Amino acid sequence: MTGKADTRKPKGRRTRRRFPVLAVRDAVHFPNLVNTLLVGREVSLRALQAALDGDRQVVVLAQREVVVEEPAQEDLHEVGVVSEVVQVLPLPDGTMRIVLRGIARFQVQTVLLESGYLEAEGKQSSEGVVSGPAVDAMMREGVRLFEEVMQLGRQIPVEAMQIAVHIEEPGALADCVTHHLPLRPAQKQEILAEFDPKERLAKSLNILQRERDVLTLQQDIRSQVERELGDTQREYYLREQLKIIQQELNEREERGGEVEEFRENIERSGMPSEVREKAEHEVRRLERAPAASPESMVIRTYLDWLTALPWQSLSEDMLNVRRAKRVLDRDHYGLAKVKDRILDFLAVRQLSRSLRGPVLCFVGPPGVGKTSIGRSIAEALGREFIRLSLGGIRDEAEIRGHRRTYIGSLPGRIIQGIKNCGTRNPVFMLDEVDKMGADYRGDPTSALLEALDPEQNDKFTDHYIEVPFDLSAVMFITTANLLENIPWPLRDRMEIIQFPSYTEDEKVRIAVDFLIPKKIQEHGLKNSQINIPERWVREMVRMYTREAGVRNLEREIAAVCRRTARSIAEGRSKRVRLTGKLLREFLGVPRFQYGSRQKRDQVGAATGVVYTEFGGDVVTVEVSSSPSPSQDGSLTLTGLLGDVMKESAQAAVTCVRARLPKLGLKDGVPPHNLHIHVPAGAVPKDGPSAGITIATAYASILSARPVRADVAMTGEITLHGNVLPVGGLREKILAAHRAGIQTLLIPADNVKDLDDVPKTALKEIKIVPVKKIDEVLKIALA
Repeated sequence: MTGKADTRKPKGRRTRRRFPVLAVRDAVHFPNLVNTLLVGREVSLRALQAALDGDRQVVVLAQREVVVEEPAQEDLHEVGVVSEVVQVLPLPDGTMRIVLRGIARFQVQTVLLESGYLEAEGKQSSEGVVSGPAVDAMMREGVRLFEEVMQLGRQIPVEAMQIAVHIEEPGALADCVTHHLPLRPAQKQEILAEFDPKERLAKSLNILQRERDVLTLQQDIRSQVERELGDTQREYYLREQLKIIQQELNEREERGGEVEEFRENIERSGMPSEVREKAEHEVRRLERAPAASPESMVIRTYLDWLTALPWQSLSEDMLNVRRAKRVLDRDHYGLAKVKDRILDFLAVRQLSRSLRGPVLCFVGPPGVGKTSIGRSIAEALGREFIRLSLGGIRDEAEIRGHRRTYIGSLPGRIIQGIKNCGTRNPVFMLDEVDKMGADYRGDPTSALLEALDPEQNDKFTDHYIEVPFDLSAVMFITTANLLENIPWPLRDRMEIIQFPSYTEDEKVRIAVDFLIPKKIQEHGLKNSQINIPERWVREMVRMYTREAGVRNLEREIAAVCRRTARSIAEGRSKRVRLTGKLLREFLGVPRFQYGSRQKRDQVGAATGVVYTEFGGDVVTVEVSSSPSPSQDGSLTLTGLLGDVMKESAQAAVTCVRARLPKLGLKDGVPPHNLHIHVPAGAVPKDGPSAGITIATAYASILSARPVRADVAMTGEITLHGNVLPVGGLREKILAAHRAGIQTLLIPADNVKDLDDVPKTALKEIKIVPVKKIDEVLKIALA
């Protein structure tokens, strides 16, 4: 070797060939290197298949723009690589993963689209041998720079360095270095397009030097940032440690203050000794528990509840019977017996303060004042008033509370109400006690037994509080619509007070004295702007409402006030006096027909009176018969009847059939099918009081004698024709009075109950007591 630079031109050989084309995006392949490629485009898949069918060689050309989906010749670079398809792996989505080994550079001259894929015609180049000292020096420098870049960037695999060390050709070294450097595709394409190995190596050296300088500068910047971040993080850690130390010191001070506050609250609460021991035990647990632990939060909430209960706080009773009577008369019209019972209780409390709070149960239809009179009782006594609606409650925990083991547990509704009112002797109203249910979570009615029993409610234990609380000073009042729905053990602990339905006169009086002034004020009107005569109030009661109470009447009065306010606000009038025309305009057509009895006498239809949770009502029992092909006729009962009413109907049919001779049917009746229907079909009905009504309708159809339309009846029947007493007589007589009934047949044993019926109703209805069905048929059949 002379040491002079080698100035010989490389001698390469180029042969003209034609290959299928694989266009690649964002990548450049080099000869003598292995590449993996994912082929998915249809034109590329067809080109790959053509290569596999031939010599397994393709030309890989890089696209100028990656967004082009169907490249043409102008979209592809002129220099690519002839590669051999080494391996093909079909994928489930229809694409192909292939392994290519580069063979030689390829100079494209023409790109053709034939047979559904791209083909390239051009010259395949094979490199000549280049050697000399200058080339050797350049190769050594290239390997050194490549190693520096690999150590600085740590993005180049060690295997690439091992390959580069053993490469003896300058062009191959340049290709290997460029392939592994993180360069842009345009830079790599520039190296691929250089056919001179020496010139290609020189360009690679320039790229390596630039990459080394960039990585060195990047490392310096990273080191500086890390030093600055190190100082910042160190300061941050120190400040965080200081914050934690200060927080721990403050928490200890706060914990000490919190514990002392709980101890002071325990002292002030006046709780019994056994409760106090429990509370102090929980305070000691709170001291030992970590501040942020879940157990600490549970203990803190428990102590809050324990110390907030009014263990000794009692409101002073205002035991003045005369004042209480004024309050009750002011807020409620009528209800004389109810008021007398309440005043009796207050009088006894005034004389004997040791009497425990009674448990009253107000039973009556909706809207008759059961809930509102509870508020009046609380006002008359000067006590706090709590109302708890029990309708739909099925979980025992609603009454007794949840145990503290459950997340979000709370005391029961009774203890919550006591805590909220702040006294131990409120008037506690349990509304809708007849509408509680029971399921797998327990029976809330059973949980009420302890709270409502005067013998044991001084030790009432809530699951959450876990200590006895004295409820003996609480005046419990429950309300219900139907007494039958209250379980007997619970009913036995209460004193039942029946709330009767209002008569028509009482409703008119309530509307004039209470409802109309209330609604006028609520709607921003003045007494001088609206006048509702008593005549049209009675018309509203008769034609627009049918209820035991006055809730719907209150709504109708509110509707009249709203229309009046609108008329005044629009300037159409300054004062409205209600007339029949305006009443129809404001409320629409009448919803009910006053006097809903039958218009004429009918065969097989009898009028009966029933008692429901909404008060008394009038129903028509219909009976129809048809010939039976068999000797044993059938009996069909419809109208959503309960079991008791079905049995009563069967007894009535048997009783009438035993009295055929008395009906003028000495020869009997032919076999027939019997159908008994009680409208309305969607309303559930039960009870034995329709027995004589069914018997009368059946006797009517057998004898072909019509039933008088002005006669109604109620009473249970036996197989021997006896008429037995029934309940709800007052409401039934009021319903008959509303319907325009002139004669009402009642069991003789119910005469004693007529004392509770308003005299106005008794003056307009003829009451006929009966003992036998024969008396009923004699009066009812025309």
